[in-house]
Amino acid sequence: MTPPTPPELVLIFDFGSQFGQLIARRVRDSNVFCMVVRHDISAARVRELNPRGIIFSGGPASVYEPNAPKCDPAVFDLNIPVLGICYGMQLACHVLGGTVSPAASREYGRATLTVTDANALFRGYPAESVVWMSHGDQVSTVTGDFVSLAATDTCPVAAVKHVTRPVYGLQFHPEVSHTPHGGQILANFLRDVCGCAGDWKMTTFIDSTVASIRQRVGDQRVICGLSGGVDSAVCAALLVKAIGKQVACIYVDNGLMREGETELVRHAFRDWFKADLRVVDAGPLFLAALAGVTEPQEKRKIIGKLFIDVFKAEALNIPGASFLAQGTLYPDVIESGGTADGPAATIKLHHNVGGLPKELGFELVEPLRDLFKDEVRRLGLELGLPEEVVWRHPFPGPGLAVRCLGAVTPEKLEVIRKCDTIFLDELHKSGWYRKTSQAFAVLLPVQSVGVMGDGRTYENTVALRCVQTDDFMTADWSHLPHELLARVSTNIINRVKGVNRVVYDVSSKPPATIEWE
Repeated sequence: MTPPTPPELVLIFDFGSQFGQLIARRVRDSNVFCMVVRHDISAARVRELNPRGIIFSGGPASVYEPNAPKCDPAVFDLNIPVLGICYGMQLACHVLGGTVSPAASREYGRATLTVTDANALFRGYPAESVVWMSHGDQVSTVTGDFVSLAATDTCPVAAVKHVTRPVYGLQFHPEVSHTPHGGQILANFLRDVCGCAGDWKMTTFIDSTVASIRQRVGDQRVICGLSGGVDSAVCAALLVKAIGKQVACIYVDNGLMREGETELVRHAFRDWFKADLRVVDAGPLFLAALAGVTEPQEKRKIIGKLFIDVFKAEALNIPGASFLAQGTLYPDVIESGGTADGPAATIKLHHNVGGLPKELGFELVEPLRDLFKDEVRRLGLELGLPEEVVWRHPFPGPGLAVRCLGAVTPEKLEVIRKCDTIFLDELHKSGWYRKTSQAFAVLLPVQSVGVMGDGRTYENTVALRCVQTDDFMTADWSHLPHELLARVSTNIINRVKGVNRVVYDVSSKPPATIEWE
C-alpha cells in the first residue's frame, strides 16, 4: 500500500545502475520524497505524477548500442528539470544533439574535478574536488545547445547544462561516499533547480499513511504477522496507531528464534501498545518437520510451508478480518526492478507471507513499501517502539535453522542461542552493536580437537559473522578489534558446553552471502 503522493516528488529513472537505490537515499536525505521508476515510463504518466524533478541513473549499457535503454524523448519537452548521472548524462546529450563515444581510456575510481562554470548546480562547490568516476564512454562533443560546466584530466566534458532546457548532466557519481561533496550537488539540484522546499519528514509520512490506512480499511480488521524483526514490528505499530484494536497481530514462535525473542515481542505489543497479540507456540511442530533435514533450501521450504499452515489456522480464528499486512520495504520492491510503474515486484520469499492473501481472500496492506531500512528505524522511534526493538539486527525468516548447519536439533539450537547471546552482549557492551549492520553466530557441522584442562576434547566449531552495509545487497565484514573477538571467543568456549573452537568470517558479499545457508 502506498500513501498519497506528497506535493514534492522526484522521479529516479532506473537505467540499471548499481547505485539506483543510493540516489534515492541521497534525495531522501534532503527531505524530498522520491520514487524509482522504469526508464521507459511514458511522458504522459510523468505528467500525471507531476514531479518537481527527474534524475536519470547510471547504467551498464552504451547509448549508441541498438538495444540500449532509452527514455521517452517527450520527457524533455515537459519543462521538468532533469539531472543525468553517468549513463543518464550520456543519454540526455545523445538525445538532445551531443555525441557519445568510447573514451580513450576507461575511467574508474577517483578523479580530480575542476569546475569551469559555477552555475546553480555547483553553487558553493569547491573549484577543485575529488569525484568518483565509473565509465567507458563519455560525451565527446556537445552542440551549441549545451555548455560544459566541469572537467577532469581525462574527461573534458564531466558536467553539462542545456542552454534553453532545464537539463543537466554529471559524468561522475555524486551519490557515492567517494564523491565527498556530491550531496551538495544533489541538494543544489533539488533546491535551486527544482525548487523543492525539502519538507518531507517522518511526521508527514505518519500522518498521510495513517489517513490512507483508515480510509482503505474502514471498520474491517487487519491481520499483521510479527516476526520479532524491525520491519514487522514497525508495520504493526503503525497499524495500531492508525486503527487500534482493529489490528490483530500473530506471532508464530517456531522454536527457531533468538534468545528472548518471544518475550520481547510480548513486552512491546501487549505491554506498550496494548495490542491484540496472538502468540502461537509451534516449536514442536517445526522441529519435528525438520528432523534429519540437512539441505538448506529444503529447510527453508519446510519452514515456509509450515509457517503458512500455522499462520493460516490462527488467522481463520479472527472474525471480520479482510486485510493482511506485511513489512515490505522499498529495497524489496526495487531490488527486482518492480516499481510502481514497472513490472510486478518480486518480493524476496523471507519478506512476505507467501500466497496467504490470495488463499484467505484478503487484501494485502504494505504501509512501509516506500521506505528504506534507516527510515523504518526512524519511524519506529517516532511511533514509540523501544530502542531494543528498533535497533535489533535483521533476522532471517527461517531463523536459527539456517545458522545451525546440517540437521537441526534442540541441543544444537541451545548451543547456537547461547553463543549468539554472548556475541551480541559483548557487541552491546563494547559499543560496536550500533556500528554494525548484522552480527550472529553459526554452528558448523565440524568437530575439532582441543585441550581443556588436562583432557583432550573433540567438540563443535562456531563461526562469528559480523557485517557492515547500507542496503544488504552488498556487505563488507566488520573489522572488529582483536581484543573484542578474543573476549567473545573466550566467553563462548568457557560458558557454552560442547564448543572448543571459535573462528571469524572475513568474507564480503559478494562473493559470499551474509547468511551461511
